[in-house]
Amino acid sequence: MGAEETPAAAAAAAAAAPTKKEKKKPTNLVIPPKKPKLSKAERRALQEAQRAAKADTHGGEKPKPKKGGSDGGTASKGAGTEEKRISSSSSAPEGGAVVDGDGQENSSFAMNPDKKDDKMVSLFSHLPQPKHTTDQLLSSISSSNNDNNLLHPAVPTLGHLYQTRSLLGGNARCRAMLQTFALLLQSYTPPPDTRDFRVDVDHSLLKPAFQYWTTQCRPHSVSMGNAFSFLKLAVANLERDLEWNEARDILLESLEAYVTERIQYAGKAISRHAGSKIQERGDVILVFGRSEVINRLLLDAALMDGKTFRVIVVDSRPLLEGRDTLEILSRAGIPCTYVLLNALSYLMMREVTKVFLGASALMSNGSVLSRVGTACVALLANANHIPVLVGCETYKICNRIQLESITGNELGDAEEVAFTDCARVEPSNRWGEEKKKDGGVLSDWKKQPNLKLLNLMYDLTPSSAVTGIVTEVGILPPSSVAVLLREMNPDSAFKGTD
Repeated sequence: MGAEETPAAAAAAAAAAPTKKEKKKPTNLVIPPKKPKLSKAERRALQEAQRAAKADTHGGEKPKPKKGGSDGGTASKGAGTEEKRISSSSSAPEGGAVVDGDGQENSSFAMNPDKKDDKMVSLFSHLPQPKHTTDQLLSSISSSNNDNNLLHPAVPTLGHLYQTRSLLGGNARCRAMLQTFALLLQSYTPPPDTRDFRVDVDHSLLKPAFQYWTTQCRPHSVSMGNAFSFLKLAVANLERDLEWNEARDILLESLEAYVTERIQYAGKAISRHAGSKIQERGDVILVFGRSEVINRLLLDAALMDGKTFRVIVVDSRPLLEGRDTLEILSRAGIPCTYVLLNALSYLMMREVTKVFLGASALMSNGSVLSRVGTACVALLANANHIPVLVGCETYKICNRIQLESITGNELGDAEEVAFTDCARVEPSNRWGEEKKKDGGVLSDWKKQPNLKLLNLMYDLTPSSAVTGIVTEVGILPPSSVAVLLREMNPDSAFKGTD
């Protein structure tokens, strides 16, 4: 049995064991002290101070950031990112002039590249800016004709109507697009050396026209996108061995059937379903703006069914589309009341019994995309326990889910907010002389440093504020939109074909 190891023996063994050589630190090495951790606000203040110092050294001019952010460390990297974001949002080229979406230089912003960004609401800076001036429209049409000689004259003509907002409404825009496509197909002949006319029709005829309308004129609506997808699918499912004349007749019949069944017949069915909810007499129905399908169901209920009711037409700036609705219903002999959106709460609490609203698109989660102001009407009616029925054709259903009106929307012309035909007439002095105001501070809003104008075209109504969706297949709850979307999938119409 071995004896326990004594402390002296353990110390001797430790001394005999090989020891690791310690690395000697060089005498000329200087280790900097650790940088203190800064908060986000402190880092931002430091970056701003470094940018200001650089601007002073360059004579007030903003220095151009170098690649990799080697100048100034984190601060120069942040400055380069910020400058890149501003440059991309304002579309400023190297020369300093701002180029519009149609590729033309905008002289009003040429002297100051940041002017456009100063007047843009940052929350909606990701949305494309509208093209509204006459010079931009004419230059867009001329440049498109010069760049693409194959572009049919009907394409820029319809694009001009889109740009100037002369053609409004989802059904009207989609119907005009399909009619233009029919005209293009009638005047088109594939090249003799083409191997597959389907590819040539898709890439040389349909896509250039649709891209021109979308990029040069105005973002397309959901109804236009669904109709264009239907036409592309119809072209792809044509037999390759068909003669072009026969294939063209098939496509023209498909376009006519689409307009007849998905727009015209759908409007009749919606009118029948929604009209059954109107009482024989005594109903007070509230509508907002202008909707083709809502106007049709009201006319059918009054003229064909002989029901007696009153309509409150609610309107809002800047488009004031409710005036068209008021004119149509008044000519038909329907009693109407015309108010603006600011008087809505009083009327909603007093006499409204039902609310009928139109829709530009219907999301798969049941939310409704429609003219801006629709959400205000629906939410206020829901708060007062008034049923809200939305008339929408099934070809306007979108498979996208949208929860707010910021990510996907469209900007209108800001000048429409500044100037309308509703200018006030007020006394200008104590003698009672009257003069017409020209907009006051809004007349020169671009010169006001702290003033920005926002003109949104659409808003999103949540499904919780909608009582029912009236489609050609019946009145459905918003929760059934996803099921309806699956049933109405256009792929099923061509299932099993090559």
